[in-house]
Amino acid sequence: MSTRYPFTAVVGMDDLRLALLLNAVSPAVGGVLVRGEKGTAKSTAVRALADLLPEVPVVAGCRFSCDPAAPDPQCPDGPHGTGAATSRPARMVELPVGASEDRLVGALDIERALAEGVKAFEPGLLAAAHRGILYVDEVNLLHDHLIDLLLDAAAMGASYVEREGVSVRHAARFLLVGTMNPEEGELRPQLLDRFGLTVEVAASREPEQRVEVVRRRLAHDDDPAAFAARWADDETALRERIVTARALLPQVTLGDAALRQIAATCAAFEVDGMRADIVMARTATALAAWAGRTEVTSDDVRQAALLALPHRRRRSPFDAPGLDEDKLDRTLEEFAGDDDSPEPEPEPDPDPDQDPDPDPGPDGGGPDGGPGGGGPDGGGGVPPQGGAPDASAESSRTDPEGGREDAPEGARAPGAGAAPEQAAVRAAEPFRTKALSVPGLGEGAAGRRSRARTEHGRTTGARRPRGALTKLHLAATVQAAAPHQRARGRSGPGLVVRRDDLRQATREGREGNLVLFAVDASGSMAARQRMGAVKGAVLSLLLDAYQRRDKVGLVTFRGSSAEVALPPTSSVDAAAARLEQLPTGGRTPLSAGLLKAHDVLRVERLRDPSRRALLVVVTDGRATGGPEPLALAARAARLHAAEGTASVVVDCEAGPVRLGLAAELARDLGGTAVTLDELRADSIAGLVKDVQTHRAHRRAA
Repeated sequence: MSTRYPFTAVVGMDDLRLALLLNAVSPAVGGVLVRGEKGTAKSTAVRALADLLPEVPVVAGCRFSCDPAAPDPQCPDGPHGTGAATSRPARMVELPVGASEDRLVGALDIERALAEGVKAFEPGLLAAAHRGILYVDEVNLLHDHLIDLLLDAAAMGASYVEREGVSVRHAARFLLVGTMNPEEGELRPQLLDRFGLTVEVAASREPEQRVEVVRRRLAHDDDPAAFAARWADDETALRERIVTARALLPQVTLGDAALRQIAATCAAFEVDGMRADIVMARTATALAAWAGRTEVTSDDVRQAALLALPHRRRRSPFDAPGLDEDKLDRTLEEFAGDDDSPEPEPEPDPDPDQDPDPDPGPDGGGPDGGPGGGGPDGGGGVPPQGGAPDASAESSRTDPEGGREDAPEGARAPGAGAAPEQAAVRAAEPFRTKALSVPGLGEGAAGRRSRARTEHGRTTGARRPRGALTKLHLAATVQAAAPHQRARGRSGPGLVVRRDDLRQATREGREGNLVLFAVDASGSMAARQRMGAVKGAVLSLLLDAYQRRDKVGLVTFRGSSAEVALPPTSSVDAAAARLEQLPTGGRTPLSAGLLKAHDVLRVERLRDPSRRALLVVVTDGRATGGPEPLALAARAARLHAAEGTASVVVDCEAGPVRLGLAAELARDLGGTAVTLDELRADSIAGLVKDVQTHRAHRRAA
């Protein structure tokens, strides 16, 4: 067995280590969601936590890890008497992104259940994680229905498995930890709310701290056992402190003043529902126990808010998690003290142009922020959380020629042969769009856009199972077995079922697609009001893609070439950020944009053949630069049509005289064209039908 990297040897990441330790003290806090860029040791810290947890006493031979002092009365392996008890280390169970539902919750042997009436149950990962840690790396890439099952079990402390009237229930209480890279897509707000705490992690920008990270990592890789031995005393001390805090937790008092601060804070930040209040109360109590106190203080409430509220304030996929600490301090101060004291007048919000205080650097103290817990190299401490991570700087609003955002649109740089690059224009307000879908029946990842054969949805038929049976079609199974009952010697009421009789249910639901945007950013699109409307339309389609669980990509073309502004990703907010920063100006290399989109789609078909694509070209249809630019664009469009790519052209042409070039481009693509006005939900009722009609006409031709 490989030696894990010690928890106390992790450099920095104070918020993450504190959140994990609080959940180790009180699993009722509800788990931790760790958000951060790649390569920040998120997984290393989580895996190291398992070695700090105390050993778990279990009933000998119980596959569900029942506690000998209080065995589960509904345990499938029970009832448990006064048999032998044993102990084992706390487990850390990892849930792979590609896991099936049966792997997560367990599987029932349907054949034995039908033929013998026996509940033959094979436990899943939820049973294995009971009284330990369940770790989900890249939780944002997990299928939504698996996340729902996982969070339901975490909330209820039990897992229920039901298949065709056969039901099994077992205890499933675990410390849930999920990690994710926001660049690869966000979780739905409803799922974010189910995680108790969240922390943002980022690589340190301090050279000395980065040096220490590399030094320790190399030392561990060279000799893991010797490196772990160096940190053994600190690991033991931290493990004992967790045990002490767990024992103290029931004695901690949460007074009315602290409760009032918690409620006022959640109300001030307009957090939905009551889960935030409950999580804050449990977190503040765990913080007091961790500090060795029996009463919750205002500092505990503040720290709990910083851990429990940022991810609950998102109202749209483009909102960044975060918390205004000045507002938090004002709220806590307003509701601190005597119950009868008059309420002060609310203070105005701070000037949004003012820079927040910079984050304090790590102090290298112990796990509670004090001295003495840092280990041999002074980096193992967990001080309270500091400020929010620094936001990235705003993109410049000036063009390369030094022009200002309010410069005349027709201005040209001296000696320039084409319209100069204009500064980025802010997108107009997004609106609700009508659904765009890919014709036909796909087999891609579960989503909400196009029709597909899926594991979940309405039952449309039955077939013989290929591999393990997952969804039984009961009526078809009985129909297959019925004619053979006399030949099989049936004598009792039970049905004699053979494996050949079993039928798998086929279901139809919805899939997510790859929506690739090809956006014209040339000089012909550079009018401010017009480009703002174009960006607003694309932003609206991105919101729609987020809701329908699509991957998105962004190709832009202007000047003399096209570029992939964003490779296909599940992170819709990353696409929105690139769109917001998109400058305009120059010629219109339409053919280059279509060819670049063709290259992107070709590569994605190799990576994920089951995910079908929808190409959305946002342009006025004009093409300039080079010989016969319109003919070149038409040939590039027919490449997409020949490969059967579903497409929509959003016609951005404006003014009293219109050339209709976007409609011609749509015909070459084998798709349909819509104007910006028609893209709105109340103006585009027949768009999906039009897409399918154009494809059908093209096949007939």
